[in-house]
Formats: sequence, C-alpha cells, structure tokens
Amino acid sequence: MGALVYLKAAILGLVEGATEFLPISSTGHLILVGDWLNFTGMTADTFEIFIQLGAILAVVWFYRATLLNVVRHWMDNPTERRFLWNLFLAFLPAAVVGLGVYHWLKEYLFNPLTVAAALVVGGFIILLIEWWSPRVRIESVADMRPKTALEIGLAQVLSLFPGVSRSGATIMGAMSVGVSRVAATEFSFFLAIPVMFAATLYDLYKSRQYVHGNDVGIFAVGFVVAFLSALVVVKWLIHFVAHHDFKGFAWYRIAFGVLVLAYYWYTGRLGAAM
Repeated sequence: MGALVYLKAAILGLVEGATEFLPISSTGHLILVGDWLNFTGMTADTFEIFIQLGAILAVVWFYRATLLNVVRHWMDNPTERRFLWNLFLAFLPAAVVGLGVYHWLKEYLFNPLTVAAALVVGGFIILLIEWWSPRVRIESVADMRPKTALEIGLAQVLSLFPGVSRSGATIMGAMSVGVSRVAATEFSFFLAIPVMFAATLYDLYKSRQYVHGNDVGIFAVGFVVAFLSALVVVKWLIHFVAHHDFKGFAWYRIAFGVLVLAYYWYTGRLGAAM
C-alpha cells in the first residue's frame, strides 16, 4: 500500500475532524473531497464511517469531567437525570426516521450534486435565523426542558439529508426555540455522542465485510487525525460562539456549494455527480 493512500487517509481524517462539529456538513465535505481524491468505493465509504469515531471520541475526551459527573450522579441528582432524558428525547426522532430511510438516502442522495445544493440552501437558512435573532429564553444546557430537547431532536431530522449538517441543524434548531448560542453549541456536542455512536456503529456493522486486515494502517491514520483535529475544533468553537455569530459559516456554505456546482458543470461531470 503506497504512501499516497496514507496521505489521502490523513487528508480525509483532517476534513472529518475539522468539519464534524461546524455547521458546514462533514458528510458533505467527505463525499466531495473523497470524490476529488478518487478515494471512493465501499472500503472508502467504510473508512469515512470509521473516522467519525475519532471525531466523536474527541468530544468525549473534551467533556470527560462533565460526562463522568453525569455517570456518577444521575441516580441521585435530578439535574443530571433531566440532562440524560433531554439527550434521549433529542436523539429519538432522527434515530427513528433514520432507520426507516437509511437505505434510500444512501442510494439516491449521497452524491456531490445534492450535497452542493444542501450546502447553499442551508447557508441561506442560517442567515435567515441569524437575521430573525430569536429571543433567548434558555442560557445553559442545564436550564433546558424536555419539550425544548424534543424540538431540537425534530430539527436534527433534517440532517439526515447529506449536506445539511448535523451540528448545523441542531444548533440552528436550538437557537430557533430560544436556546442561547453557546448552550445550543454545547448541546449539539453532547447530542453528537449518542447520535454518532449509534449511526457509526450501525453503519460499520452493515459494512463489516468491506474491512480487511491490510486496511488497518489507513484506518488508524484517519482515526488519529480526525480525533486530534476535532479536539482542536471543539475547543475553538466554544470560544468562537461566545463572541461571534454563524453568518461566516453561512457564507462559506453558499460559496462552497456554488463552487462545487460550477466545478462539476465546468468539467462536464454534473450529470455523473448525481
């Protein structure tokens, strides 16, 4: 196995870690970058699923003290129990809908054209929500009520469409129902843990026949790079949202989506990208 494939694995690991928790769609970027690197096929798809574990473990590590406290005290602390209940309610809608449409989405929508369109549309939705600027009623994750968590979970269903962004759907959904920008971002991180673990392990189980012993090296490289880059992004994003809005991410989505469409049109591959 040549050095080039390890370089591709490192690039995709960096893309996963850098985009998973930003509202710009990690799945969309992986589909596009994988296509441009000619890193495609069932083994490549399984690799892209596997490196998501590296990204989500970065969140677990970053919030390890909070998570350990929840594990230790959820039985005797009502606040910790409500936190777990909120996560379950927010997790449930996408889990139920995802199981029903998983194969259809994989077959028909995981392609560069739909990703590019979703990037553009999602960018305009973020701008609309930022312009609307809903009144903040919930300042912290601890203040969140079950009804709000369920509403965020319903918003997360939109992220099943490739290119929408799981973090983007949950953060914007939370802000739309009155959650502060920082609390919405933190809850998105926490919600990523059950959602991504469930989705990733399910995908890996379905794709287990495409994992071979000689692929261990590239899987390991992608995993480590995704973990390290995601750790940096999580820490940075928490600081960023305390002082900035998401308009920059929205304009990035729009510009990137238009660039992708222009690229496939210019190269005559627009039809093949569908």
